[in-house]
Amino acid sequence: MGRPRGFESSTVVAAATVLFDSDGYEGSSMDRLVQVTGVHRGSLYATFGSKRGLFLACLHAAVTSTAPSGSGLLLVALGELASRDGEVRAICAEAIDAWGDQAAHELGRRLLARAGLTEGNE
Repeated sequence: MGRPRGFESSTVVAAATVLFDSDGYEGSSMDRLVQVTGVHRGSLYATFGSKRGLFLACLHAAVTSTAPSGSGLLLVALGELASRDGEVRAICAEAIDAWGDQAAHELGRRLLARAGLTEGNE
């Protein structure tokens, strides 16, 4: 039997979500994820399997919350992964369906803010 984890997965997911949201999936290296989570690389791999596994955990957590808090990560997923990753695409489609009409408005607002075209740029 292995030793117990010295970290909470939810804390790691929260920290990784902030990085993925700000730097994107491709822009978030494992070195940077280790740095922002404070968890050793081996522990991240043992828990999440890969950078993609950690991203999926973040995406699941984000889309099960309300649209405003999850829309940034959803934009990352749609822009960088959904076209080539069926599982990510399915999670995105389910979230957009669940959020209804609010999804398009919120995603559009976040996209414009990221481009610096509205107040409250992110």
